Amino acid sequence: MFDVLNSVWEEMVATGSPFEIVTRDIHGVPQRDFKTAPPNLGAFWRATETHGDRDYLVYQDERVGYAEAHKVTRSIAQYLHQTGVKEGDRVAIAMRNYPEYMLIYWAVVSMGASVVGMNAWWVEDEMAYALSDAQPVVAFMDKERLERFRGIRAQFPDLQVIGVRIPDADLGFAKPYSEVLTADSVWPEATLDSDQDACIFYTSGTTGRPKGAQLTHRSCIANALNMVFMTGVQAEALRRIAGLEPSPPAPPPVALVATPLFHVTANNCVAYLATLAGGSLVHMYKWDAVEAMRLIEKEKVTALSAVPVMSREIILHPDFRKYDLTSLTTMGGGGAALQPDLVHKIDQEMTAARPNTGYGMTETSGIITSMGADFFVAKPASCGRAVPTLEAKCVDEAGQALGAGQIGELWVRGANVIKGYLNREQATADSITEGWLHTGDVAYIDEDGCIFLVDRAKDMVIRGGENVYCAEVENAVFSHDAVAECAVFAVPDERLGEEVGAAVYVRPDHEVSADALRAHVALQLAPFKVPKHIWFVAEPLPRNANGKFVKRSLQESLALADAE
Repeated sequence: MFDVLNSVWEEMVATGSPFEIVTRDIHGVPQRDFKTAPPNLGAFWRATETHGDRDYLVYQDERVGYAEAHKVTRSIAQYLHQTGVKEGDRVAIAMRNYPEYMLIYWAVVSMGASVVGMNAWWVEDEMAYALSDAQPVVAFMDKERLERFRGIRAQFPDLQVIGVRIPDADLGFAKPYSEVLTADSVWPEATLDSDQDACIFYTSGTTGRPKGAQLTHRSCIANALNMVFMTGVQAEALRRIAGLEPSPPAPPPVALVATPLFHVTANNCVAYLATLAGGSLVHMYKWDAVEAMRLIEKEKVTALSAVPVMSREIILHPDFRKYDLTSLTTMGGGGAALQPDLVHKIDQEMTAARPNTGYGMTETSGIITSMGADFFVAKPASCGRAVPTLEAKCVDEAGQALGAGQIGELWVRGANVIKGYLNREQATADSITEGWLHTGDVAYIDEDGCIFLVDRAKDMVIRGGENVYCAEVENAVFSHDAVAECAVFAVPDERLGEEVGAAVYVRPDHEVSADALRAHVALQLAPFKVPKHIWFVAEPLPRNANGKFVKRSLQESLALADAE
């Protein structure tokens, strides 16, 4: 079946096809791109106004159509322009998944500024770091984020803050969002370049501080078109295999926005794809399996693309059979590996939904690969072929390309790779070599071009789709006076995939409890980074010849001991 898929693939990227691939100079390196891609996100967004009054954003009892969305985004852009926001400036968004998020996003990128996505989990110190690093001139905040910002406000006296969904009595120093909407609904003049920043999304850092990934107009658009391509190429291949006649175009999708919009999964994958197709985005205030099933039934949701734990919670929920979920056509997503057993559970338990996965990174503006339906069922341990704008190879420690089936670090290069890391020239140079992004994942590529992830080269925990870099947590633990040594690593977790674990050696004549250590870390890091499992060891931690802690042996030995 993969020979048919690969044949259709070559047809769809050939000269003269809608997804024709060309080579362009991107950041000084020849790289793959779509020939017919829109030039920038302003053009991308404005093209969707033709969807008219069709529902775009749905939240509880609120509904915003495309025409209204465009009217509002023009007002937001005009207001920002009138208050001095210029092309190249940055605007931060710090809020939950409210409809305002996407409206602000499209307004900012369409006027030539860039969005700074603020993780809603961040505590004061993390928020202050990102604001200092990105230097936005305006920040949109909801009530929870505004309250958190109050404690660090003195550090940012020139930052204009706009409060969203906050009663006027609680605004204080912030301006009301309602004032923004009074501006004329007219786009300010803007000259947009394909390779200028569209948004800055922060990824946890291997050295302890997050890095601001610079996603460009080109990289975001390439990701969206890659997703359309991957859906189309698999559907056409399956049609040919079954010998069916071409079917009429599918109706616009209805997508459940179940993960945060400050990540590429929800923003660049779920939201972009639905927007391009004239579909609807059904927002959730926070994840709840029962609420998700209720919304799927009520709104006739067709796509659930989230982290694996969410699909698993739905299928295993005792109320699973009480809801009509037959509208779903795809179920799965990314952010973490979709385990083979879950692939088969979706395929067997869902009436119409087929399993799908997308492996990707913030650094690729979304997906690296995508795989679904019968292809995924046939190779449930694979994450699929690399998208058409990406070259992919596995390399050895010297950076030399390996052959099919040989295991090495996966490198990718193409239009959807980020420009680099904001204010981090060395980190950019270390991560991108002549356009090739070092993914940090150990993999092999089979004879069909399918990628199989084997291990993780980066020292990282993936907790329910959130990346937690161990060094960042170790730095927080080490800052406690009682800690002499600390090693942080992943602990398998049935629900979230992995949890954060820490082995701690306490300084002689000092004491600290597990709860006190967690409270200390919680003052510095978001709750999902705080170690759930803590082991206090009686001897200094084992090290290798280079003096580094041997984490794998720690994981294996401590797995049999009770944590605190």
